[in-house]
Amino acid sequence: MTAAGLRHVPVLGREAIEMLNPRDGGVYIDATFGAGGYSRAILAVNGTRVVGIDRDRTAIAGGFDLVDRSDGRLTLVEDRFSHLGEICASLGLETVDGVVMDVGVSSMQLDEAGRGFSFRLDGPLDMRMADSGPTAADVVAKASETELADIIYVFGEERHSRRVARAIVAARKEAPIATTRALADIVSRVVRAKPNEIHPATRTFQALRIFVNEELDELQLALEAAERVLKSGGRLVVVSFHSLEDRIVKNFFVERGKSGGGSRHLPQRTSVPPSFDLLTRRPLVPGEQETADNPRARSAKLRAAARTAADAHASAARPSWPKLSDVMRGG
Repeated sequence: MTAAGLRHVPVLGREAIEMLNPRDGGVYIDATFGAGGYSRAILAVNGTRVVGIDRDRTAIAGGFDLVDRSDGRLTLVEDRFSHLGEICASLGLETVDGVVMDVGVSSMQLDEAGRGFSFRLDGPLDMRMADSGPTAADVVAKASETELADIIYVFGEERHSRRVARAIVAARKEAPIATTRALADIVSRVVRAKPNEIHPATRTFQALRIFVNEELDELQLALEAAERVLKSGGRLVVVSFHSLEDRIVKNFFVERGKSGGGSRHLPQRTSVPPSFDLLTRRPLVPGEQETADNPRARSAKLRAAARTAADAHASAARPSWPKLSDVMRGG
């Protein structure tokens, strides 16, 4: 299959739709519209209605044709998926029957040099999923060496993060780091390539992309928003592509899938009924054929759960990882 064809086939798409189980008359949120693969599959079930959300204006524009062909059953919204609760309220939707998310950067974004997501294609060091906010070049130019090291270590799990941060700071004193090629070359000089391993700049690029788009905070907020809008029996299906995302999804489902009783070692606290019944005790992963057709699928994991009748749990405390706002205001 060509790259263009792959862009319209979501990773674990068949499994995601089976878990979502769309039915006639149901209302569903495609929280990461992208190329519209999930929305198209949901709309194939008669009587369904879909709200597609994406903060990438290019993705929304690319879905206008599907809107025209949906007979009014597809609504597209340009916004962050963490705002899905507010989006539902603005559309008069008190509850929905299902939410599906494909987390992280899309193949369309990776394949467009001008977006600056990939070191495979030289382009401006941008990495923004939306058209606003600081770029990766802004972060690389402004963050201190300590902040850069923390960003690269926390979000890229790069064990050479201090070495990379030191090299970036030294290089930017000579000239601005404005392109993907320039940054990849800097990283490659201090992180050595090994046979059959990922490119030396992979983890640094991942870290900057996650940081610029605040992806992990967005994911946590989106999961909590989905919990609040799903009706009893409604389903939440999430496909993630790296360990940081999957850990958040796993922990969310584990916490929401059990009663919050006390411990014999801690004071007794009020029990909180589970808000989800787990549908996947272990994540679903792609088969050999899918990974052969689409190498990006290799790291994908799908987790799903069904909403119970219990109230939504209280929002979780945000982890103390580096924050974009702190770096950009120099604090």
